Amino acid sequence: MPNTFKLKTKANVGVTTSDVYVVPSATTTVVIGVTLANVSGQSINVGLGITRSVTDDVDIMRNIPLPHGSSIEFMQGNKVVLETTDTLTAVSDVNNSLDVALTIMEIT
Repeated sequence: MPNTFKLKTKANVGVTTSDVYVVPSATTTVVIGVTLANVSGQSINVGLGITRSVTDDVDIMRNIPLPHGSSIEFMQGNKVVLETTDTLTAVSDVNNSLDVALTIMEIT
C-alpha cells in the first residue's frame, strides 16, 4: 500500500457548494491540512463538508467568518480519514471569494 502526499486546490469557490476533492476508487485518504483564503474585497462566511455515499453527509465547519484578505488553517494537528467516493466540499456566502488548499495523503 503506497502512501502518496498530494496538494489539491480549488479557486474561487462561491455560493454553490463545490467539490474540492473526491477520493478515488481503491483509496483511503488522510486529510492533513486545509487552508481557506478569502480572496474577495469583503468579509465572508465559509463552510466545509463531507459528502458520503454510504452514510450521513456532515458539515465539519459551518458559517465561519473570514475577514477580507485573511486565511485560516482548519486542521491544526487533527486528521480526517476519507474513504472511496467521499467528497470534501466547500462553500462561501459570496461568489468567487474563497480559495481552498488541501494537503492529503492517499493510501492505495
